[in-house]
Amino acid sequence: MTKTLPTYFISHGGGPWPYMKEQYGDTFAQLEASLQDIPPQLGLTPKAVLVITAHWEEPDFTISSSPHPPMIYDYSGFPPHTYQIKYSAPGDPDTALRVQTLLKDAGYVAHLDAQRGFDHGTFTVMYPIYPEAQVPIVQLSLKQGYDPQIHLAVGRALAPLRQEDILIIGSGLSYHNLRAFGTRAAVPSKEFDDWLQEVLLRSTPDERTAQLCQWEQAPSARLAHPQEDHLIPLMVAVGAAETEAATCVYHEEKLFGGVVASSFRFGDTPK
Repeated sequence: MTKTLPTYFISHGGGPWPYMKEQYGDTFAQLEASLQDIPPQLGLTPKAVLVITAHWEEPDFTISSSPHPPMIYDYSGFPPHTYQIKYSAPGDPDTALRVQTLLKDAGYVAHLDAQRGFDHGTFTVMYPIYPEAQVPIVQLSLKQGYDPQIHLAVGRALAPLRQEDILIIGSGLSYHNLRAFGTRAAVPSKEFDDWLQEVLLRSTPDERTAQLCQWEQAPSARLAHPQEDHLIPLMVAVGAAETEAATCVYHEEKLFGGVVASSFRFGDTPK
């Protein structure tokens, strides 16, 4: 019997945090534990992981296709050792081609990029999940413009991957306003997170989709996401499991000194 994998939207924390235990201590312990719990939730090792990363956008959807992806250190001001990180998971050109085919069949222009490396929206998430880097990873870019309806539809197009042993992860952050972290984030992040919890967990599938398309009307929406690059991966994860229930798999209220942040799973764990 074919097992259908769930999808995830993960709030991926700040910078290369899994590689900075000495500096951060247990700051990200709750997030780390939630990521480490994903393999037990799945009960199996997927053939590959498709990461829709907030740190990559292109005019058209683009898929990483290198068999041996390099690293992208897309952050600044961190300790020297964080620019030597090597997360050595392989790429998967066959899965990249399958993703491209599904998107093209759905009417979207989709390109392969054989040079694209792992950005920190990918490797900081995958390292706690699969520290041995044994599972191949393919990345999918966002499409410039951040249209939520398009990204929901792309999720629908990618839904067959869930029955092909490919895990879909949207990597972003439920609150991402770099100018208002710490205590300034407490109220807007909670207001927006409360809305997310209501829409994702307690709405019907049709209501959920409609509300996500109008996310800018949510309380503190533009305070939480002045630019929505870290929210839009959620749309792909939801679209790929559009009729299925959501579960909050991570929630804390003082990340970065005041941010309310959450991660979600869509669909049941494999039986």
